[in-house]
Formats: sequence, structure tokens, C-alpha cells
Amino acid sequence: MKAIKLLVLSLASTAILSFSPINKKIIVIDAGHGGNDIGATYKGVSEKEIVLNVASQIKKLNDSQDEYEIILTRDSDNYAGLSDRTAMINKLNPEMVISLHLNRTPEGETTKKGHEIFTQNSEASKALAQKISKKLGSCKIEEMNLHILRESKSPTVLIELGFINNKEDRDYLSSEAGQKELAQKFIEIITEK
Repeated sequence: MKAIKLLVLSLASTAILSFSPINKKIIVIDAGHGGNDIGATYKGVSEKEIVLNVASQIKKLNDSQDEYEIILTRDSDNYAGLSDRTAMINKLNPEMVISLHLNRTPEGETTKKGHEIFTQNSEASKALAQKISKKLGSCKIEEMNLHILRESKSPTVLIELGFINNKEDRDYLSSEAGQKELAQKFIEIITEK
């Protein structure tokens, strides 16, 4: 009888401990724009949809590991103001914030292509930008006075993933394969030691 009680207690303890929360580090992915704020558009392709798809893919790919929890500033086509986004970010106090956007030039189709990264005036933000540039390919990195960079207390970068009005960038960014590939690279950036 005593052995059965010990076995039951042991199994109950194991069950309780296996469901206890794990202290994960928080990473915020900000899918820019949303709702009525469509961001850049060109030939029926919209920034708000592409960045939400990439952000959702990052979250989905991250679900298989236990060290980081990905929090999205939006997980559907809704609008959250910049002040609301940064308030949420500062309340969460994440390890890092990556804000996803697409670039667009004033003219129609452009030959400009590739990504650009904007940083805060902090070494941690600049180091994150270098890490992203190393993974995605060399690019312009520039300190910028943008709301999300200025108001976020955590290391934050804003990345323009490509030019929506460049055919090559647009085709890649609007394809499911391109979005999954980008998401996988961001997972590698996040989990790299």
C-alpha cells in the first residue's frame, strides 16, 4: 500500500512539473501597418499582408523550441497605433524587437532592391542589425529617429525587407516559399548564440 502511495505521488509530481511554465525569453516581432494602414502597395501586393505573413511564419517556426517565445504586435489584419505598439513592447521588456516593413520608391517599377536596416542609438540595436545583415546579406544599416526605435526600451531594429516596386523583390516577398525562407532566417538570427 505504501509503495502504491509513493508511486501515485511520484506520478502526480511528474505530471505537475511537466506542465509548469518555462521561463522563455521574449522576442517581439512587429508586423508593420495593418487594418486601414496598408503601408506600401504595388500591383495588388500590399506591405501589411506580406509582413504579417512573414511574422506569422516566424512565430509558427519558433513553436518547436523552448528558449524563446515570439510575441507578435498583431496577428491579424488589425491596426495598432505606434504608441500602443511601443507601450506593449515596453511592458513585455523583450530581449529584442524586430519591426518588419517593405520599402517603396516614388516611381513605378524600380531597379532598387534588397533590404535596409534602421537602428536605435544603442550598441545592442546596432549589433542586432549586424547579425541580421550577416544572415540576410550585406545592406545599408543606418541609425534612424523613428517612433518604434526611439520609444522602445529594448534593443530594436526596423528592417525594410525589400522593395515592393522591384519585380524580383516583390515576387520573392509575395511568394510562400520566400516568406518561409525569410522566417527561417529570422529564427536562425533569434536562436544564434
